[in-house]
Amino acid sequence: MFTNDDHRYMALAIELAAKGRFTTTPNPNVGCVIVKNAQVVGQGYHQRAGEGHAEVNALKEAGQNAKGATAYVTLEPCSHYGRTPPCAEGLIKAGISRVVAAMVDPNPQVAGKGLAMLEDAGIETASGLLQEQARALNKGFLKRMEQGLPYVTCKLAASLDGKTALKNGQSKWITGPNARKDVQRFRAQSCAILSGADTVIMDDAKLNVRIKEPEIDLPKGQTLRQPLRVIIDSQNRLTPDLALFQIAAPILILRTHLDNQRQWPHFVEQIELPAQQQKISCRAALEHLAERGINHVWLESGATLAGVFARQQLIDEYVVYLAPKLIGCHGKSLVNLPEITVMDEITQLEFLDVRQIGEDIRITAITR
Repeated sequence: MFTNDDHRYMALAIELAAKGRFTTTPNPNVGCVIVKNAQVVGQGYHQRAGEGHAEVNALKEAGQNAKGATAYVTLEPCSHYGRTPPCAEGLIKAGISRVVAAMVDPNPQVAGKGLAMLEDAGIETASGLLQEQARALNKGFLKRMEQGLPYVTCKLAASLDGKTALKNGQSKWITGPNARKDVQRFRAQSCAILSGADTVIMDDAKLNVRIKEPEIDLPKGQTLRQPLRVIIDSQNRLTPDLALFQIAAPILILRTHLDNQRQWPHFVEQIELPAQQQKISCRAALEHLAERGINHVWLESGATLAGVFARQQLIDEYVVYLAPKLIGCHGKSLVNLPEITVMDEITQLEFLDVRQIGEDIRITAITR
């Protein structure tokens, strides 16, 4: 069904789409390549919500050469009016003769309607080319559309014997500078950074992205985006003097009851969520974030909160940094889980990637 050239051009579109990974939220990462007479005449990718979609940018570059050409798109062209006009309509007006989509858009506003619109206009369509690679570009967007929850990545860092801190709580620094810089890149790609009050208070954590713009591949003219910082504070323990609140970037505090006694900065929002045994419901927290358009959550917390998310099967992926150090049996654990007495009940993971980052090892694993 698909030729070697089809594969080559779609691979280029996927490569282009990945360039928007730091800036497109809440929209998906999408790339488009327009080919005529075996020549690439236009290419583009989506850079930021509210700005031109991948197809629009590629058509602009192709100009009159778009007539009679083939468009390779990593996600089905949209068919509805949102903050921008429908891309399917733009492809029709440009005279495109064939559209190949890597996958159908799971967004109920599109979901096959874009391809149908193209077919009704007499344009040849096909989908499914390099679909798995295309899905990997937008794990968070797809999960939000398909399940109503964001994709959750849990970041952990430990010594080789699985300890995150000394018994007295000291933990700076278990991992080296390269690993800590690597974390900043992951933070920058996330829609939200989620943590608990314990971690914020114990570490006086800022939980912002601390990386220089030239060190990441930002689209031209785009600036670094700070993810939403989300803190679960069931017992209203946070105070405005913490380092977290000295950085003027959006913060959302999740509570079982609002704290109206303290004066919070203007960029701080607090909301009430359902409680379970006087604690915030983690599922309710994720459902709320999905409703806000949050695709990907970077969970960076202590062992207790990580354990709660793990027990409730709310973690999709683990990114674990292991340092070549030994702390000993009295150190703090990586994840607090209840005792398991039957091997069949343990959590099963699948390693996706293992690589060295400076002096440390980074392991990426997904839940089965």
